[in-house]
Amino acid sequence: MTKFFYLAALLITFQITLTSAQSKLEQDRKAILALGGFYKVTFDYGETFSPDTAYKNHPQYHASGYEWAVVEQESPKKIVIQHILVTGDTSVIKHWREDWVYEEPNLLNFDKSSTWTKTKLTPAETKGRWVQKVFQVDDSPRYESIGTWVHVDGRHEWQSTCDSPLPRREFTKRSDYNVLRRGNRIYVTDKGWMFEQDNQKLVRSADGDKLLVREKGYEEFTKADEAKFAFAQKWWKNQQPYWTAVRQVWDEVYNQPDALKLKGKVDGKLLYERLFELADEAAKEKWNTEKSKAAARNVIAGYVEKTV
Repeated sequence: MTKFFYLAALLITFQITLTSAQSKLEQDRKAILALGGFYKVTFDYGETFSPDTAYKNHPQYHASGYEWAVVEQESPKKIVIQHILVTGDTSVIKHWREDWVYEEPNLLNFDKSSTWTKTKLTPAETKGRWVQKVFQVDDSPRYESIGTWVHVDGRHEWQSTCDSPLPRREFTKRSDYNVLRRGNRIYVTDKGWMFEQDNQKLVRSADGDKLLVREKGYEEFTKADEAKFAFAQKWWKNQQPYWTAVRQVWDEVYNQPDALKLKGKVDGKLLYERLFELADEAAKEKWNTEKSKAAARNVIAGYVEKTV
């Protein structure tokens, strides 16, 4: 009888643990899915402290716009959200993309000079955690980081630290640093969600990393009227099949075992310019998936450098 009760207690404990894990996973998924929707976005960044007393902080950055975060793919352990930036009544830009993957065992880490290296994570490092993969407007890599969603006292938040290329707001304007170490914190609010950052602008060389200046950032996503996005929804319906094909081509690249290094301009054009041109052509001529993939594969191959 004692053995029976012991086994029953073990079974009950296992069931409680399993239910708790499933409940936590569902809470995580609900928080990530809450990032989707229609928003007005404000971007605020300001440099705060430099170890060099002669350094002068750059002017603060402020911008705003409207952004539609489209849930493109949803499965139990992966959620894909595509951001569409609306800059006018009929002006739309395919913006950044974020993939959330549960217990992802691989990370693509930014080094410097448009180069990313691959890291294999252990089961202990991934257990219960989500990797956020952030991509450029052309679906090329930006940064990846891992963290745990926390749900306590009515708050739902996730945070991580990782290295990334210079932000778009500075990429073509500055050359005094080459790595942005991001301190990312995402949390759901009553009005939408907030992306708060504590960043370090680093100079990376063979001698190591040197801190140039620290930076504080806030990107606030406030729920907006869906009617503002009518043109964007129609536009994305025509563009979406092509970009789905582009993502599949990039997956082929990311599945390669080598480090990834991308070129800048090829024949005078950046990668996103070439892929955006193809997107308009594909939408106009209604290309099928295979034609879109073949065209995108040909372009992307020209920008991927061979690594040793």
